[in-house]
Amino acid sequence: MAKEELRVYNSMTQQKEIFKPKVSGKVGMYVCGVTAYDLSHLGHARAAINFDVLYRYLQHLGYEVTYVRNFTDVDDKIIRRANEIGEDPLSLSNRFCQEYLSDMDALQCLLPTHQPRVSDHLEEIKDMISLIIKNDYAYAVDGDVFFAVEKLPNYGQLSGQKLENNRAGERVAVDSRKRNPADFALWKAAKPGEPSWDSPWGLGRPGWHIECSAMSAKYLTFKFDIHGGGIDLIFPHHENEVAQSCAACQESNVSYWMHNGHVTNNNEKMSKSLGNFFTIREIIGRYHPLSLRHFVLSAHYRSPLNYTFSQLESSSDAVYYIYQTLQDCEDSLSMFQEGILKEGADQSGKTIQLDPADAQECIRKLRSEFETKMNDDLNTAHILTGAFQDALKLINSSINAVKKKQPKKQKQQKQKQQDQADQEEQQKQQQLLMNQSLVEVKQEIISFLSILGLLSPHLYTEVLQQFKDKALKRADLVESDVTNLIEARAEARKNKEFAKSDQIRADLSAKGIALMDLGKETIWRPCVPVEQQQQSVKT
Repeated sequence: MAKEELRVYNSMTQQKEIFKPKVSGKVGMYVCGVTAYDLSHLGHARAAINFDVLYRYLQHLGYEVTYVRNFTDVDDKIIRRANEIGEDPLSLSNRFCQEYLSDMDALQCLLPTHQPRVSDHLEEIKDMISLIIKNDYAYAVDGDVFFAVEKLPNYGQLSGQKLENNRAGERVAVDSRKRNPADFALWKAAKPGEPSWDSPWGLGRPGWHIECSAMSAKYLTFKFDIHGGGIDLIFPHHENEVAQSCAACQESNVSYWMHNGHVTNNNEKMSKSLGNFFTIREIIGRYHPLSLRHFVLSAHYRSPLNYTFSQLESSSDAVYYIYQTLQDCEDSLSMFQEGILKEGADQSGKTIQLDPADAQECIRKLRSEFETKMNDDLNTAHILTGAFQDALKLINSSINAVKKKQPKKQKQQKQKQQDQADQEEQQKQQQLLMNQSLVEVKQEIISFLSILGLLSPHLYTEVLQQFKDKALKRADLVESDVTNLIEARAEARKNKEFAKSDQIRADLSAKGIALMDLGKETIWRPCVPVEQQQQSVKT
């Protein structure tokens, strides 16, 4: 059976296409980064995580990937914010570049191959502008340089926008000196109190769009494979990039334009004015970063992503379950690896009961579904369900099987001793085979998590404790509060005050703390708050 090929949705052609790089075995990918003037928000997290998964998956497929993600550190918004707080614009942007990198590290996004900044690439930008002017696609007026959109017959090919729709808007100023209202700035003449650099047209700074054309050409040439970003960048930013690059080099070509969908909050557009705007830092202050990453991947990257606390709680619960399963599996395997179960002992503890054939079938389905969904335009939403959940259930059911007690001591008859020894050796070999099968299922899950960026570098126990710490913070409790309530519940049960013990458990469940009775011991774990569970059912 022929192996499925990776297919991605190309915004330029508006259809899924088989991915074929320009150079066999190598991929060039450019993704628009952030304008560094404030802490990054959930929309930035979505773009970063989605393209990080693409980066990881391309590497998994064996490609050598050159991944470029830029920083805009020279821009109107940066200058405005710097002037408001009395800080040097480049100092402010550098500070927020570092904050962004800190957020990306927390979200387990791999570092791109290159992270160019506008301020470090002024010469490349000026050279490209000069080339565009030379090719008669731009003109200078009083120190400003504008791109002449009417010179490019196919302007609007990416977005489908007509020239008359490219009117003044975000980062586009009304200017009577333009030959066409749709013309956009490649170079802006210096204004008092703004950073500026010398150029053939006088002191000034780059326009917004030219930076990405210049930096992608520097690191990937004018012809490369993938250009990505949020859907809001298609017009005018990416449309203008296409225009600039074609004007500078007629052979300019990006094979696949990829865009992730919008992020909303309770089905409303996120905005500071509505008070529903969340930074990455705010979210991961209350939830584990892996919860946020899981939440982003729980929707297809091109679909709208609706942020709600209940969905983030569900993602948090899902990731905790994954790591609890991995920890339980590790604990069960270590019982044998460390020789805790002694041969011939009277054992009633947990052991592994897994049919090797079931394990191999589980691995086959997991691989098949993973490759099928990932090759279908990175369909992570369906990967996190189905065969993956079945694999977790298989591990849990295997390690929860209770081992039967070994036969009692036989009479000291030689034949019976030999029969018993043969039986024990057979059982030992069967157990080793089952253990190995469990290891293989576990390793497949780990590989799966690694490609999705959901595998933490920390020990499973450490990750579980991190989740518990976040749950306590959301519940406005500390560990000792829960311990005291567990003891109070135990005392109530001892005194047959069952209404009181049930109320303690219910109150904790409402705060996202689930109590679990294991024999005579009671432990706790994070859970989706009961009230949010009910709301989710209603909606």
